[in-house]
Amino acid sequence: MPYRRSPHHRGIKRQRKVKILATLGPASRDKETIAKLLKAGADAFRVNMSHGDHDTHRETIANIRAVEKDLERPVAILCDLQGPKLRVGQFAEGKAFIRHGAHFTLDRDPTPGNDERVCLPHPELFGILQKGQRLLIDDGKLRLVVIRADTDAILCSAEVGGPISDRKGVNIPDALIPIPALTDKDRRDLAFAVEQKADWIGLSFVQRPEDVAEARRLSGGQGAIMAKIEKPAAVESLDEIIELSDGIMVARGDLGVELLPEEVPPIQKHIIEKTRALGKPVVVATQMLESMITSPSPTRAEVSDVANAVYDGADAVMLSAETAAGQWPVEAVTIMDRIAARVESDTTYRERIHLTHTPPDATSADALSEACAQIADTLTIEGIVVFTGSGGSARRVARERPAAPMLVLTPSQPTARRIALLWGAHAVVTKDIGSFEEMIAKGKRMALRHGFGAAGSRLVALAGVPFGVPGSTNLLHIVTLTGNELDTPK
Repeated sequence: MPYRRSPHHRGIKRQRKVKILATLGPASRDKETIAKLLKAGADAFRVNMSHGDHDTHRETIANIRAVEKDLERPVAILCDLQGPKLRVGQFAEGKAFIRHGAHFTLDRDPTPGNDERVCLPHPELFGILQKGQRLLIDDGKLRLVVIRADTDAILCSAEVGGPISDRKGVNIPDALIPIPALTDKDRRDLAFAVEQKADWIGLSFVQRPEDVAEARRLSGGQGAIMAKIEKPAAVESLDEIIELSDGIMVARGDLGVELLPEEVPPIQKHIIEKTRALGKPVVVATQMLESMITSPSPTRAEVSDVANAVYDGADAVMLSAETAAGQWPVEAVTIMDRIAARVESDTTYRERIHLTHTPPDATSADALSEACAQIADTLTIEGIVVFTGSGGSARRVARERPAAPMLVLTPSQPTARRIALLWGAHAVVTKDIGSFEEMIAKGKRMALRHGFGAAGSRLVALAGVPFGVPGSTNLLHIVTLTGNELDTPK
């Protein structure tokens, strides 16, 4: 079963620690399907701002919140910005054919193109490209190499030719493109996401740390920023981008176009490792169960792909068109849930996820978080109860990938929702605590109510004194449930 209900509570308690992020679209945005997806294993939903209008997205978000309230489980919403899209212009006949080895020119002339030239309606690209750099068209199906570039035309040789048609996308992997990550549309979509209280903002076309800083400035601190790593330039500035972001997405679509195919798997592992080491959530996305758009079952290679991301210790794995527009959205989530659960039950799983070393910083919070994980490895612990306002303590504990699941108690609903993408964390919104005794009593009650143990079970509680002060994590306590905590007055 992908979830269980405590006899005391309606909320969903997952058996697995990795999270599932499912994209909503025409096939899945109604309340009934959203509820089915949550029950099947989804923990968070992606709203793709590349498609649909604000009215449609507003209705989708309202549906998520209605189901969230009904199922009593915090759900994260990620609004994914489209980012700038580079495209060629139009052709006189709507299409053309570029011969292998032939010369082909991209210029600023708006006249419809032919087999020898076409307009490239992005003036900022002229004058920055150099001989030998590549232009990849239509997701890399055509590959041009620059022979000569000036302020009006880019003369190329067709290393790989073929058919081309109007408005096909262009990728330029070898140059830092002087285009901001946020277009006018993205700015409007970002303002909409903030207005709708989106928990996460997916930032596309990130090339440099400044792109993340700009998105954060425009969001006014509302919504966590998830930088999508899909450009080679972002890989080169990875440490700085992770530092400025709240989370990272390995967006393998464009990354797979702009890099050689064999380069993507090691880079994926590198991104996961770096992001985990800094204690921030990392999501693996794109084509995870692609064949399930039309098929009720995935390929063996897709199953291995999802499993490898789980073995690497990713916080979440993502479904795109599989759930947004596919014929089998609930089945796709169900199978992803089953794959993740099977991997986590593998006897080698714990060893594999700890291949990534996550040394603690020299702070009491990090030292106690590491101690939580060591205690869970040494003793039979049913759960780690973390009291947090901002979610910082929960992220520190999750970074250690402890053996026991984490029950995160927070007075902040935005924090609880954001944590829905955090490895191993089950968040519950509850009133703040005022004393040590109240903390222990509430921790026990909530653990029992949410299925984290029974009579005789041991828990680890982590909090900060004085209570309600951010960044003051300094208290670790081991408690044992008697099983009758819910019988006592609250």
